[in-house]
Amino acid sequence: MKNDIYEKMEILSNSAKYDVSCSSSGVETNYKKGELGATHTSGICHSFTPDGRCVSLLKVLLTNICIYDCAYCINRISNDIPRAVFTPRELADITINFYKRNYIEGLFLSSGIVKTEDHTMTLILKALKILRYEYKFNGYIHVKLIPASSMELVEQIVKLANRVSSNIELPSDKSLKLLAPNKTKEKVLQPLKFARDLSLEKNQKPIGMSTQLIVGATPESDRDILKLSSALYDKALLKRVYYSAYIPVNDDRNLPSIVSKPPMLREHRLYQADWLLRFYDFSWEEIVTDEFPNLDEDLDPKAFWAINNLKYFPMEINTASKEELLRIPGIGARGVFKILKARRFKRLTFDDLKKLKISIKKAKYFITCDKEFQKQVPFYRENIRTALIKPEVKKIIQPSLFDISSITGEL
Repeated sequence: MKNDIYEKMEILSNSAKYDVSCSSSGVETNYKKGELGATHTSGICHSFTPDGRCVSLLKVLLTNICIYDCAYCINRISNDIPRAVFTPRELADITINFYKRNYIEGLFLSSGIVKTEDHTMTLILKALKILRYEYKFNGYIHVKLIPASSMELVEQIVKLANRVSSNIELPSDKSLKLLAPNKTKEKVLQPLKFARDLSLEKNQKPIGMSTQLIVGATPESDRDILKLSSALYDKALLKRVYYSAYIPVNDDRNLPSIVSKPPMLREHRLYQADWLLRFYDFSWEEIVTDEFPNLDEDLDPKAFWAINNLKYFPMEINTASKEELLRIPGIGARGVFKILKARRFKRLTFDDLKKLKISIKKAKYFITCDKEFQKQVPFYRENIRTALIKPEVKKIIQPSLFDISSITGEL
């Protein structure tokens, strides 16, 4: 057990790096004159707020001691690794010292489980009380709730935090039972449900909540993962689901090889699909189907959906509804707004779209402009897919002697 504060910091910040379920985008805090951390729309470490600011927070564990033995976790009880634990006072002091030095705008606090779930949550609560009441810290705090802890402790922490999370980690009960026998989906979601219901009872704005799903540690398909995410969004339980490509840290027969690479591209595609769920009115059944249960790693999810649903295309730019336009690959919400505004005055052509600075690199295979349609690629699934993933070869033109002399001013 490490006692030196610097050694503790190194161990516990390093142990926290595998948790990606922390965000504060859109979170607002109330400014109170004379108090520290009076910020608004704060953000997470190395992330960006809606207004484009890059912001940071202290991301650390209270302790990496844990009584659980989750197969995928570096901090599991059966691992022989250096262990450390902050006292609530040490954690609060470090947070304030980092804030005063302008290193951070807030705190993301997670923890292993030391002794019991309630004991760990009590330590977290003590640290938050020191920050909020003693130091008058009014900045952003995100707390990862401990599954199976008492609802009284959850209620007190929710009152002091700006955001909370509870990580499901694995998409199915079968995988949880195999790799994390101490956890169940019900235990993980219980504190989040309580926090949501508590805010509804008191007619308050729900606290921001999130979770993390590990991608690639178990055999579940993208369809399984997006189905779960969609259900959590539909129940108004979560603001965000975070997807984390599995990084092999333990050698276990139930996990991918220790030398296997994290599925980073798959993680990226899931984030793109999640965006379609939350902002483009797609359902998970549309994005991934029984025929195609996994996302195409060569295509973004909207293009993947489009080539599998060519019956809706080509779509006429001048007559399609807003909802239809949003489903055209390569055209986002801002582009749709420009199209709807411009076509009130004239029928749009491909040249008009270029003048509006709307990229048609992908869209041209799925649209007509004033009945004009691209002729280069036949309107068949495989032809369009090939055209979308094939890199464009740009011709390199060797400058002539005249071109060179005109640039340099020499004969």
